[in-house]
Amino acid sequence: MENKEILIKAQEYIKETFLKEGTGHDYYHIERVVTNARRILQTEQANSFTVQLAAWLHDLGDKKLNNGIDKSEELISSFLKSLAVEQSIIDRVIEIVSQVSFSKGNKPSSIEAEIVQDADRLDAIGAIGIARCFAYGGSKNCILYSPDEKEKENSSIQHFYDKLFKLKGLMNTESAKLIAAKRHLFMEEYIAEFYREV
Repeated sequence: MENKEILIKAQEYIKETFLKEGTGHDYYHIERVVTNARRILQTEQANSFTVQLAAWLHDLGDKKLNNGIDKSEELISSFLKSLAVEQSIIDRVIEIVSQVSFSKGNKPSSIEAEIVQDADRLDAIGAIGIARCFAYGGSKNCILYSPDEKEKENSSIQHFYDKLFKLKGLMNTESAKLIAAKRHLFMEEYIAEFYREV
């Protein structure tokens, strides 16, 4: 199977699997990550096919969507084997995906992993990131906000401080850093307005 056809099959499978997902990790999130990755690829020397394939599959088996159990390796391997993808490519994609997550804290070991990590993190900040933060919080029964020190730890607003405001400084590629700077500023303005209204 040609690389282009594999990418089309991956897109179709992800759309079928994630279309109705309600935590902010839906098909359109994944599609945006692929778009971000393609944008970064324009200024980076990397294996475009591997980057795009890993971007399409980066949430497949994610522990956040599987009751705390990481099934990435199992599900990615099974899907790609069904398309008769070479084992070396399967291993490469699994390696990249294992280095994307913020919570795992893994440093990317290749430019391909750096691009996919950046592409995913860009979708966690800015206007889209704000919307996804509240969608995810709602799906996990997190409170929106509380001035109470004990309660605020489990709030969607606290997530800005625990993760979202840190992402700008964790981008790997120059093009992602430029995009992140603008999106970060928007989040700062949003939070300032949020507190004014509160």
